[in-house]
Amino acid sequence: MPMTPAAHYAPLWKRLLAGLYDLFPLVALWMIATALWMPFSHGQARLQQEPLQSLYRLTLIGVTVAYYAWSWHRGGATIGMRAWRLRVQTEAGALLSFRAASGRFAFGLVALACAGIGLGWALFDRKRRMWHDLWPGTVVVVIAAKK
Repeated sequence: MPMTPAAHYAPLWKRLLAGLYDLFPLVALWMIATALWMPFSHGQARLQQEPLQSLYRLTLIGVTVAYYAWSWHRGGATIGMRAWRLRVQTEAGALLSFRAASGRFAFGLVALACAGIGLGWALFDRKRRMWHDLWPGTVVVVIAAKK
């Protein structure tokens, strides 16, 4: 869906609330991944042995990356973004490639790790982009309500 004159860039507060909503499906996915690891930890939710503990953490990271990258690549929005009628797209209005979506996620971690400065960047950018929107050339737009 190309950006039309009726569409506009998403404000920071909507983007942050969408991110908060995304914690719910993400926690559910983490719980499923943890349940799959439980046979290796004798029914414990926490693995004690080091090689397995590292693999478990990598699994949770992989699930997180897959959730965001797949959502952005396939439909332009995560579940939280859909609730707030937001969509991430290239500046030309196209969906992201999986590579660009994965890179956007990685840069999002950097933006968050810098005390949130990379997220607050949207307050100063005329297109309301955060740091992780700059590298892949993406924008987050508000989708007009259907009439």
